[in-house]
This record gives sequence, structure tokens and C-alpha cells, in this order.
Amino acid sequence: MNKKLGLIVNPVAGMGGRVGLKGSDGEEILNRAKELGAQPEAPRRAVDALKGLVPMKEDIELITYPYEMGEDEARNCGLSPIVVGEIKKGETSAADTRNAAREMLRLEVDLLLFAGGDGTARDIYSVIGDKITALGVPSGVKIHSAVYATSPRNAGELAAFYLGGKSSEVRLSEAEIMDIDEQSFRADRLSARLYGYLKVPYMKRMIQCAKAGGCAGEQQALNAIAADVINNMETECLYIIGTGTTTRAIMEQLGLKNTLLGVDAVYNRKLVGSDVNEAQLLQMVEEKKAKIVVGVIGRQGYIFGRGNQQISAKVIKKVGKENIIILATLDKIATLKDAPLLVDTGDEEIDKHLSGYVQVISGLGERIVLKIEY
Repeated sequence: MNKKLGLIVNPVAGMGGRVGLKGSDGEEILNRAKELGAQPEAPRRAVDALKGLVPMKEDIELITYPYEMGEDEARNCGLSPIVVGEIKKGETSAADTRNAAREMLRLEVDLLLFAGGDGTARDIYSVIGDKITALGVPSGVKIHSAVYATSPRNAGELAAFYLGGKSSEVRLSEAEIMDIDEQSFRADRLSARLYGYLKVPYMKRMIQCAKAGGCAGEQQALNAIAADVINNMETECLYIIGTGTTTRAIMEQLGLKNTLLGVDAVYNRKLVGSDVNEAQLLQMVEEKKAKIVVGVIGRQGYIFGRGNQQISAKVIKKVGKENIIILATLDKIATLKDAPLLVDTGDEEIDKHLSGYVQVISGLGERIVLKIEY
């Protein structure tokens, strides 16, 4: 008997990332993202995940929602889904996600694959709880939750392993559903909350961890890292300062206003761009030599693709791999537990190009070599 795979795509997830809106929750923000030229991320990333399931299409029964909520993505991969439910094309909402989850629960799918962000995971959890197994395809801006695969490609591969029963390494795990208040997030205040746990298939390094914050005693180490970066700053060079507390220390030592949860631009030690988006960055790097300064997300290990989508694959390609500066305290590196650093820019060619061993600034004059994978 064929296994049942449920598929739900939140087509608007992640649209606020590259345009610097730090999310897409709420109609007003979504409309603003569209005005700024934001393009859908989740449908493309869902297709990337489904490609890993194409070889076993004769062995699964794919059940999904209409149009852009899964049907279009499935057919794009040459799959023939069973389509249930109804939506208004081009006007999907969180209610549609919850309704789709109810259908998947009713039909008792063996695995629910969903593409979205933390808000999508919350909506699905509110319906299915721990009654069926689920797995997220990372497509949102924040993605603090541990229910997502480390990349769309790994989501598809893990789903295939789980449904095919071909790997003894796959086990079920309870993974955290975390989400933040986006309104506070846009005001540079981070307020995260645990909403519950989803039952997910687990293979080491294919499922991301929940995000971890810094330790209280890290400030001295952060100051040392900041001093190292500032001491080596070049004149006539644009510095793209990524999100987070590690990079914030640089801005504080320079005496510049910092967007903790956004991306800033510094030139000759002066602020030339605050909370900039992808389009603004592309214009800036077209005109000036540039370097990108990014921190590492604790426990997860991401340097690109989680909360800093403004620094897109296009921006990275323009700046060049050799001009990326990675920062992390030894305490934060320890949270990785020997796992590699991760990238998920949405462009496999760029992710592959970024892979390999890199130096990470861990203190004043201190470097540690870590591996980047995708």
C-alpha cells in the first residue's frame, strides 16, 4: 500500500525577507512587501524539496491543496497529486493553511510536508498537534523553530528516507515550535515564545535546531571580536553589517546606530545605510568595493538564509566569497557541537560556492577554522 504524503505550501511565506520587512505576517505587511517588489519564496523552495521525492512517485500518494498551496508545485515536478479543499487563487490566508492541515489530519497522511516559516508551523501545529508526523521546508524569514529541515533539498531527501523506510537512521523526534512577535521584531525587540512540539522525522544534520541566544558572559568576547574587525577596516570600502548581537558590538564601538534585527551599511566608519533591503544593497555594491560581516546563529549554525535574506545570493555573488567576514564567540561555536556552519541562500550554485573551510574571527587576533555546508 502506498504511503500518503500531504503537502501544504504557504505561498506568501518569506516574502518580507529580501525587502527588509523581517516577515510577512499580516495583510498590511504583505501588501507592503509586494509594493517593494517582493517575490514568492515558498513555491520555489517547495519545488526544490519535491524534486527529492520524484524518484519514488509511484510509491507515494501525494495529497495537497489547490493552486499555489501545493498543486502547482507538485505538477511542476511532474507529480500527479490528489487535490482537496478550496481556496481563492492569489488570496490565501492563515485560515487556508489551517483548513488544509485539517484535511491532512482527516485523511491520516503518513507525513505532512509543509513550506513556510514559524507562523506556518504555528498554524499547522494548532490543528494537528502530535497526531501526525510533519516536516517543514524552510521558506520563511525568521525560522526559529526546530521542525524545519536545514534546506529544501534536505527536506525532500529526509521525506523520501522516511516514507521509503530505507534508512535505519531516521527516527521520530519532538521538535519545538517557536515564533516571535513580528511587530516587536520590526522595532528591534526580540520576543520569542514556545508554542508546542511537532512530531518530525529526524536525521542528524538534516533538521535544524531551535535558535539559541547568547550567554550573559559573552560581552567581553564580543567586544574583542568587534575590535578586531574595526582594526582591520579598510578605507573606501563598504561594510555590510549583518543582523544579531555579534555584529551589534561593532556598531556600538563605532558609535553608530545599529539595526539589531536588520542590515546596516558602513563606509569609512560612517553609517551610510540603515535597515537596508536587497535592492539597496545591490545598488551600493555596484558602486563600491564591499565586504559582508555576519555572525553565526547559535545551535543552528546558519550564516546566510535565516533572518538576513536582504544579503541575498545576488548580493553575495557581487561582493565575492573572499570578502565575507564571519564572526562567532567560542561559546557560540560550542553550541554547534561540532556541526558545520550552514548556508541556505535559495541559490544552490551560491550555496555550493560558499561551502568549504573558512576562518571565523573568535576574538582579538584570534581565528578558528570551521566548515560550511549546505
